[in-house]
Amino acid sequence: MQKNIIEKIWEKHTVKSKAGYPDILAIDFQLIHEVTSPQAFDFLREKKLKFFNQKTALATIDHSIPTRNDRHIITDPKAREQINALKKNCAEFGIKLFDINSGKQGIVHVIGPEMGITQPGMTIVCGDSHTSTHGAFGALAFGIGTTEIGQAMATGCLLRYKPKTMRVNFRGLPKSGITAKDIILKLIKKIGVSGGALYMIEYTGEVISKLSMEERMTICNMSIECGARAGLIAPDETTFEYLKGLPCAPRTSKWDEALLNWRGLKSDPNAKFDKEIEIDISRMAPMVTWGTNPAEVVEITKEIPDTSKKSLEYTKLKAGQTMEGVKIDYVFIGSCTNGRISDLRAAAEIFKGLKIAKWVKAYIVPGSEQVYAQAIKEGLDEIFVKAGAEFRKPGCSMCLAMNGDTVPPGKRCASTSNRNFIGRQGKDSITHLMSPIMAASAAITGRITDCRRFIKNGF
Repeated sequence: MQKNIIEKIWEKHTVKSKAGYPDILAIDFQLIHEVTSPQAFDFLREKKLKFFNQKTALATIDHSIPTRNDRHIITDPKAREQINALKKNCAEFGIKLFDINSGKQGIVHVIGPEMGITQPGMTIVCGDSHTSTHGAFGALAFGIGTTEIGQAMATGCLLRYKPKTMRVNFRGLPKSGITAKDIILKLIKKIGVSGGALYMIEYTGEVISKLSMEERMTICNMSIECGARAGLIAPDETTFEYLKGLPCAPRTSKWDEALLNWRGLKSDPNAKFDKEIEIDISRMAPMVTWGTNPAEVVEITKEIPDTSKKSLEYTKLKAGQTMEGVKIDYVFIGSCTNGRISDLRAAAEIFKGLKIAKWVKAYIVPGSEQVYAQAIKEGLDEIFVKAGAEFRKPGCSMCLAMNGDTVPPGKRCASTSNRNFIGRQGKDSITHLMSPIMAASAAITGRITDCRRFIKNGF
């Protein structure tokens, strides 16, 4: 029987299946951070349970940690309590923790791939909705709630109904100035924030095969924003080249064995999906959100539609206008969506030799300590600082405004993060999602700007 890649991975990890009941699904790896894990560890204590397998878990600090240079000084009592609890819990249960200044700390969805923990064919969970990021490697990766975190910790399994499957095929190749962020926003615009509900998505198309692993992570990261349970891309030579030599990737003879298995991890030629969607990206322009969810997005050259008066009132925009020229106050380049070294390199190309608008406050936040160190090694930090931006320490930062990095009430932010709901970056703040090169362009002009006017050698 012909099967798609999602079915293959799911069935391989099904411990038990019974009609009318959820499957018992084996989990290969669990990522842990300070915000959603305390209650799960308490669950283990209350039930007098051990952690099922400490070798299949890794913890780090990302959501609550400040990104100031003196980030070890945590003034927010709730954040301090969460971080201290994670340290205590990891020590008690024998879980490896990447603490700040370890050289490996960072956003969970950045450090997993860069360490080689994320591998094709795996099932990966975390108490964070953007766990779908890891699907870029051909893994089934999804976010779970606190109760499920405790279940996975105790048993190495979860109870889950087998999902529906969807294939999204991107047709054509994009023109200069179009990034992975624009491509996934184009999909979300087409199907809406609930268009992927109950589905796991496989992304295909010529453009997908040409994307780097970091760009693929951006695509899969935002699967949850169209309601999907997860999104993935079949592994290929790009995947294997990225993983080779990473600290946690297979080595020597085990590498050859893994490669043999990974190469067979793809949808069969005549595999069926419950739903198929095709999107032409050959003529699209850079995307910018205008409203209060990622589906309320428009090409920079197109007019804002009259589809949500509530969103327009909140963002203080009008139907019929374009996003080009809208004045901004803040710029945030970072997050698990666009906080990798390639994102910083792209932004630096825009910033190079220029100054940000005098009224703009710009934060450049690496996704991990490794990205931070690499950016300094390449001199990207100097480019950002000379332009007038702040190059900060790793963390989730302004993406979710629970770490001191916030957009003040009424202020407008050009952001590379993944969500723009009301108050996401701070009470009464206004967020416009876009790519790193679009955000960098906005920082220079002080207004939402078509990045293509700054592109010299193409992207």
